Amino acid sequence: MPYVSHPLIKPDSIESRSYQENVVQEALKRNVLCVFPTGLGKTPVAVIVAAHRLEKYPGSSILVLAPTKPLTNQNYEVFRKFLNLVGDGDPFQVVTGTIPPEKRKGLYRTKKLLFATPQTIHNDLKSGIISLKDFSLLVTDEAHHSVGGYSYPYIAKRYLEEAEHPRVLALTASPGATRQKIEEIYKSLGLEAIEIKTERDEDVSPYVKEKYIEWVSVDLPESFLQIKKLIEGVYFEKLNSIKRMGFRKPVKLINRRDLLNLQVALQKQISRGNRAAFGMVSTVAQAIKLEHALMLLETQGIAVLENYWKKLREDQSKGALAIVNDRSISNAMWLTRGLHESGSTHPKMGKLLGIVNRELLENPNSRIIVFATYRETVKGIAAALGNLQNARPFEFIGQKGGLTQKEQIARLERFKSGEYNILVGTSISEEGLDIASANIAIFYEPVPSPLRAIQRRGRVGRADVGRVIILMAKNTRDEAYHWSAVQKERKMKDTLLDMRGGQENEK
Repeated sequence: MPYVSHPLIKPDSIESRSYQENVVQEALKRNVLCVFPTGLGKTPVAVIVAAHRLEKYPGSSILVLAPTKPLTNQNYEVFRKFLNLVGDGDPFQVVTGTIPPEKRKGLYRTKKLLFATPQTIHNDLKSGIISLKDFSLLVTDEAHHSVGGYSYPYIAKRYLEEAEHPRVLALTASPGATRQKIEEIYKSLGLEAIEIKTERDEDVSPYVKEKYIEWVSVDLPESFLQIKKLIEGVYFEKLNSIKRMGFRKPVKLINRRDLLNLQVALQKQISRGNRAAFGMVSTVAQAIKLEHALMLLETQGIAVLENYWKKLREDQSKGALAIVNDRSISNAMWLTRGLHESGSTHPKMGKLLGIVNRELLENPNSRIIVFATYRETVKGIAAALGNLQNARPFEFIGQKGGLTQKEQIARLERFKSGEYNILVGTSISEEGLDIASANIAIFYEPVPSPLRAIQRRGRVGRADVGRVIILMAKNTRDEAYHWSAVQKERKMKDTLLDMRGGQENEK
């Protein structure tokens, strides 16, 4: 097996792959957006580019950014594993806001490779603690965050203005579903080229572990359908009211995004003094709340819906009160409470338990990841799985759910060591984390975002053949979300290839 040969890279540590080397060569010439499927080695590309930049500019430093502390620590470990740097002291440093400002200032001046979250660097740039003059490479991991008010664009702008020898390498598995989003990322980071690889590319396919994708469908029970009918009756009343107010799209085709966009447009009208928009805003707000209730019922289950009804009853806004006081919704709430008290769960839960139980009986050494969107669903799944023989599940949720980043890192280590064998996580478990030992990923629900779908799939099939199992409730938003993600992912790849083709024509 050939390995990358470079004086600053440890011998026989990074396998030489032609598709990675091609991206490296491009990244040494200009600022590049590197789009690889998860698990195909974006970070080794960054390591190799860093080695070349440090060799060319020996007095320079490297700055590697990632959105979360667990990802930051992961990048730190990967760079330490591969780079062969000698000299006085440890050249690698993770920088966090917990380190006093004066000490951070010293670290920025003395360390060769710095790993941080963008918020920390953003704040230190504004306060003058850090200068980017001597950094010869800026790596932005999970670069799809480079939009809106996120810190990446600000840091990239300052870096390109201040650095004597600037080079930007942006890494992501999915930059976005639309050309507009991709171009926003491209512009905000000062990028000059796109390098995209797919699992079907000839030079990539030998390194791709096979993934088997299964779709498991369930029917909603009659008790769920009763509640759905009650909510939909009121929901479509609201949509008809909105249409009578001048919204042109057919009622059956109005979706959540339409309602949110309409809400923003109406708020702008109100800010310009259009008082007539107040009534429509209230109706749109009610429709959004009802649509959310339908989504929870169809895709999550009774416990999550019951908790939502509880919050709605506590909400004193005009829209919430109008919904709660509606007779049909009151009946839906009564039915929901009865099902919740009887322990009713979504039929997907039974399917999930059956799949996991069968897998652990056939292969006790399996490592399983279960993805769910809502923390309440994660808690319910973890509790239910805990009753299965041989199952050792744990919850993996974000800081808002009460799990600190230190605890997140500790739980991942316990999963890798085998102390736990089932990770049940929210979106925080989707992005970037290297969980190489997992062989099965179960989506409790499909997600409409192609980024999240790609990230979820990429958590398995890294070291061996992987299985992806997607649970879907028939004739619900589950199916709509699945096909939405499929279409957006296809469009994203076509857009990236088109943009890359345009660049090649310009050469």
